[in-house]
Amino acid sequence: MSTSTPHATRQSGITPRSLLVGSLMTVCIGVGAPYSNMILRGSNFALDFSTAGAIFLFFVFVLGAQTLLRLVHPALGLRREELVVVYVMAMVGCAIPSMGLTEYLLPVTAGAVYYATPENDWATVVHPFIRDGLVPEPRAAKDFYEGLPEGASVPWEAWVVPLAHWIPLILAVYLAMICIVVVLRRPWIETERLNFPLVQVPSAMIEEGPRPGALNPFFRNPVMWAGFAIPFVIGCVKALHNYYDFFPDIVLDTTVPLFRGTTQQKIALSFPMVGFAYLVNLDIAFSIWFFNLVGRVQEGTFGILGVASTERLNFASFPIFAHQGMGAMIVLVLLGLWTARGHIRRVARKALRGDPEVDDSDEILSYRTAVLGLLASALFVGAWLWRAGMALWVVPIYLFAMFLLFAGITRVVAEGGVAATRAPLIASDFVTSGFGSAVLGAQTLTAMGFTYVWAADIRTFVMASCANGLKLAQEHLGRRRRGLFWAMVLAIGLSLVSSIWAVMYWSYTHGGVNLEPWFFLSGPQVPFNFVTREAAAPDGPDLVGWISTGVGAVVMAVLMLARQHFFWWPLHPLGYAVSASTYLTNHISFSVFLAWLLKAVILKYGGPTLYRAARPFFLGLIAGQFTVAGVWLVIDHFTGMSGNSIYWV
Repeated sequence: MSTSTPHATRQSGITPRSLLVGSLMTVCIGVGAPYSNMILRGSNFALDFSTAGAIFLFFVFVLGAQTLLRLVHPALGLRREELVVVYVMAMVGCAIPSMGLTEYLLPVTAGAVYYATPENDWATVVHPFIRDGLVPEPRAAKDFYEGLPEGASVPWEAWVVPLAHWIPLILAVYLAMICIVVVLRRPWIETERLNFPLVQVPSAMIEEGPRPGALNPFFRNPVMWAGFAIPFVIGCVKALHNYYDFFPDIVLDTTVPLFRGTTQQKIALSFPMVGFAYLVNLDIAFSIWFFNLVGRVQEGTFGILGVASTERLNFASFPIFAHQGMGAMIVLVLLGLWTARGHIRRVARKALRGDPEVDDSDEILSYRTAVLGLLASALFVGAWLWRAGMALWVVPIYLFAMFLLFAGITRVVAEGGVAATRAPLIASDFVTSGFGSAVLGAQTLTAMGFTYVWAADIRTFVMASCANGLKLAQEHLGRRRRGLFWAMVLAIGLSLVSSIWAVMYWSYTHGGVNLEPWFFLSGPQVPFNFVTREAAAPDGPDLVGWISTGVGAVVMAVLMLARQHFFWWPLHPLGYAVSASTYLTNHISFSVFLAWLLKAVILKYGGPTLYRAARPFFLGLIAGQFTVAGVWLVIDHFTGMSGNSIYWV
């Protein structure tokens, strides 16, 4: 029996104690994610859209602190609406450290100075075009990477000017993301009814039974604990193996070479991905692993035939496939906007004329605020890019590609439950490949290099967290949601401040070159190697890239139209869009296949009843993996162990 409270009687979750608990979790993630990644070299809790850190902390809080409070007195425990606010804040906070922003912002800006050598010629090609205030002074950059001299203190003052330039830009990007989600919330959540698998675990944690007690039904379900135990036990064995060699290791992945070694299929078991994929529609799960196999066949066939692109793209090992993915993403977003055109027109009427027939009282922002906020943010970001050196005619093209990719990936995460993915083609490569570096020039290329801070290796970002948060709000907060926007703003501010402090403190204390290699060695050099590479060999538009983009767009359009017009059509277009993220999709495809197979068998022989009965088991797989990773991070902190990573989605 459903225990949901009618919308009209639900209370607001914005209370002093929910904001306090949410703030504490956000700061814990803001400091803990860089610490686990940079110092412990362990499981990264702010890496992907799964927001593992938020799930771990929320699981511990609801099972531990919330239960204890209720045992003392039922009224002491946080209400369900308050718990939603807590989780949304933690989830938004997860989108900023590590892959979200901070571990790129500081190392990239300092690396522009530190890694300049006579061999890479940055001093000639890049430095003359770096606008004032974007990077720290050379001494501060050197100490950031090599550590402070004995007795010296962290030069916070050296970063005042760079951060004063960067933080307003980042906040404008985040505001634009939130405004886009507000505009698209109703089509995605109410009209199309997307699944949003990534919030099903916290939603299940806070559900109350017919007779509210100290412990919620989720934690009293033995089926959930059975699923929880599998990754927890395996994770403990793997962690103990890292401590003691005599403990056996459990290998959960292997690689199968295909087509004479020109490509490979990854066979990897990810317990969270099995859990997430169980929650999506069968046709989506089938299409994700099916199109991944199609991609391997295409890559292998091209490899055997010697068909290859001479183009070099960052974060894309197979350029032809990356361009196809970009074409698919363009159609996914634009056709989705076309489908929602009626709602978008109503939003515009409400924003421009205050149409009383359009009700926006259940949104976290009024439509007028959302539309004006989006326009103002986009203008500010465009002006910032122009001020940083990007040619004025390039700015709208770049913004189009950037926001399209953010919206497309958010749609993929919301509908497909894909916890680990990235853009098939980053916005700077889309512009460079599509128009040629010859017409861009070193100034524009340098400005695009700095966009790698927030729009390149994007494996998590605020828009996806916001969309998932609004789904939770839809289910548990009723119509009283305006305060949730300010809770998100608070989480963004706390995560920015705490993670910037953490990255800066540990970099200056330990020396960045002694920390995580990608963020402090390889990653900071990628943007400016891109600039020098393109400036050294200016070329025109890549014809193969445009053809591949067109092919991807046509295939995606056919898939979307077929799905709309033929009820029997078995292939979901989302799978084709996801498959372009070659490495990550290849890694998760076996887990998606396994979930699809199990769900298909369960539905065939047990129907919806067995599906619902088995659901807690798969939720337990998700909670168990993230909990064991978090527990061992705590253990590693006290033992001083490093490199004990047992988490991957």
